[in-house]
Amino acid sequence: MTSASTKGKRVLAAAALSSATALILVGCSAGGGGGGSTDDAGSGGTITIGTTEQITALDPAGSYDNGSFAVMNQVYPFLLNSPYGSPDVKPDIAESAEFTAPTEYTVKLKPGLKFANGNDLTASDVKFTFDRQLAIADENGPSSLLYNLDTTDAVDDTTVVFNLKAANDQIFPQILSSPVGPIVDEDVFAADALTSDDEIVDGNAFAGQYTIASYDFNNLIQYKANKDYQGLLGAPKTDTVNVKYYVEAANLKLDVQEGNIDVAHRTLSATDIEDLRGNDNVQVVDGPGGEIRYIVFNFNTQPYGATTAEADPAKALAVRQAVADLIDRDAISEQVYKGTFTPLYSYVPAGLSGATESLLEMYGDGSGGPDVDKAKATLEAAGVSVPVQLNLQYVSERYGPSSGDEYALIKDQLDSTGLFEVSLQSTEWVQYSKDRVADKFPAYQLGWFPDYSDADNYLTPFFLTENFLANHYDNPVVNDKILEQAVTPDIEARTTLIEEIQDLVAADLSTVPYLQGAQVAVVGTDISGAEETLDASFKFRYAALSKE
Repeated sequence: MTSASTKGKRVLAAAALSSATALILVGCSAGGGGGGSTDDAGSGGTITIGTTEQITALDPAGSYDNGSFAVMNQVYPFLLNSPYGSPDVKPDIAESAEFTAPTEYTVKLKPGLKFANGNDLTASDVKFTFDRQLAIADENGPSSLLYNLDTTDAVDDTTVVFNLKAANDQIFPQILSSPVGPIVDEDVFAADALTSDDEIVDGNAFAGQYTIASYDFNNLIQYKANKDYQGLLGAPKTDTVNVKYYVEAANLKLDVQEGNIDVAHRTLSATDIEDLRGNDNVQVVDGPGGEIRYIVFNFNTQPYGATTAEADPAKALAVRQAVADLIDRDAISEQVYKGTFTPLYSYVPAGLSGATESLLEMYGDGSGGPDVDKAKATLEAAGVSVPVQLNLQYVSERYGPSSGDEYALIKDQLDSTGLFEVSLQSTEWVQYSKDRVADKFPAYQLGWFPDYSDADNYLTPFFLTENFLANHYDNPVVNDKILEQAVTPDIEARTTLIEEIQDLVAADLSTVPYLQGAQVAVVGTDISGAEETLDASFKFRYAALSKE
């Protein structure tokens, strides 16, 4: 890679959410660590965290997943951020942020900001950050969130003006706190191409609560407290945090039980969580969240998709409808997840303004259960030959060890009717993230952990014509309504638009959402701060953790 050479009112009550699984399990004894820490940053102490999450890339322009964002939240600065215990965004490294005109959002940076490498952090870096997101527009990146951004101006060293395409944007402040928002160093990152993890770490291009002291991709990261962090979140409570990446959740659970790690964060099986609830050496803490699980259909490569030999839009829709008719959400919830995930019949999860249950009445028996006769009639009416051959992809290490059981049950639910023959396949996450945007998967598993606590975040990334899923879904009416709701100040009118969008998407079935979960933490007696990480910001920040 080459380096650059130049320098509304919230309508949602996120705290009411009962969805998402950011599993946090904290052991009782120290693994790989020193003694307890105090309230002062860098005062000593080490915490070791274990996870089965995977990193795609450290470059904010090249990844849009929870595993990568978990790292970015520790090391990159944001203009706005969500403080602990609140879903609202407030200035982070910014001194102020406000609309100075209907299409102008002006941010004033705090004076004297620096990256850990000694480079000044100025408005020029902010402009560079957002310009390169739009220029690179990586298929696995978050640039689709900037759909309303026209240009970014660096007025002086501490003043940035974002020029928006549409006025009265109700979402833009939240977007600045999302995965598209980490501010990068223009002297380290390339302007028009992704920068490698090694270049980023070697360049020490960090200005968050932590810096990365050592980095072994998807194996081990060591973080060190950044004494020069000047943002909203305050100083880290622990000097050193080691994060160990596991391939098998069973090994993660074993290290929790043996005290080799202090915190296990995403993802253990529901059975393991249930077992750990009975462990006297840990305590289970439940909290709100926003994660959903869903199946994505590729409109080009699914059965009867646009680029297949038997392309037929009506038949392709009938296949999607039949799948929606046959999925038994209650069975998946109870048999696989022991109730830690609950059935989901909407695109926006329960607890957010505008959430509907559009799928409940439209598919299955109308009461949440499957309906074989309805699915059969739908396929017959469209002239679809049965059984339908459906290739369905899932990824265990990304969404937890229960994914295998989850998709085995979905396969059985479809196959047992005689209407489908499902071929299940699994790929490791890094390859999976590349293949899904290369049209290699006709249908596949994804989960969603929200960037910000607004219904928009469950619509814009998925259903705009240019969307993160890259599944070739294109409904101009849906596209326009999504853009309209984002700039509608009236709460009631915006909620109505959000409801209408869900009804339209439910009729198209670009995706089939089926589960939402609850955050769970298992906290050891010598660790504090885990409860803070289960707040409405949906971000797991290591800086809140400390040893007592």
